[in-house]
Amino acid sequence: MRLAFLGTGAAFSPERYNGAVVVDGRMLLDGGAPLLPHMHRCGVDAGAIEAVFLTHFHGDHTLGLPPFVLYRIFVDPRPITFVGPAGLASRLEALWEVSWGQDWGLAMKDRFNVRYEEAKPSGAVGGYKYESIKLDHGTSGSSGYRINVGGKILAYSGDTEATAPLDELVEGADVAIVEATGPGDVFSHMSWEAAIDLKARHPKTRFMFNHLYSGTVEGAVSDLEVVEV
Repeated sequence: MRLAFLGTGAAFSPERYNGAVVVDGRMLLDGGAPLLPHMHRCGVDAGAIEAVFLTHFHGDHTLGLPPFVLYRIFVDPRPITFVGPAGLASRLEALWEVSWGQDWGLAMKDRFNVRYEEAKPSGAVGGYKYESIKLDHGTSGSSGYRINVGGKILAYSGDTEATAPLDELVEGADVAIVEATGPGDVFSHMSWEAAIDLKARHPKTRFMFNHLYSGTVEGAVSDLEVVEV
């Protein structure tokens, strides 16, 4: 499994705030900016992405998507599927319209080879079987995913508090990409201390922590880092 941590460039620390991860060059987890240029820097073929899993609609996880969509319309129109929380199609279509105004409907929408699928408790997209688990993140919540990648289970949380559903998400996973925002009491996110405790409760899982806004914690990954697991 090849993981490319693309990052968002939209937080206090530009080096450890990953809001976009590419798996084996075919699957994208969230879409923070600057998504497209970081794909190029990591050697990712933006046209080869078959499935995009979105955890929630906050800007640091979605605002890299419009340039990526533009690429998929005018440069490489291969089909793509977006999976995400309830309201996925309307929320993303609104983002595309905000990005390009009336030109979206006039010249782009019909050329975008896309399918939207609201996350199911279990399903399959782009040849990947997945399960989704509702996590706690502010008022919106977040859809965490357990995805079968070549016989290994990859757990991906997006943003979440350290509540019971997170333990359910990572239980028995081979690899878990989970946020660890900062020290102490971090509103609607997970602290470093909670991340360390989570790792201790699941010793057989390899944890990779992202979304750090300052400093570091053992297991943290950096933007533009590529890891083979």
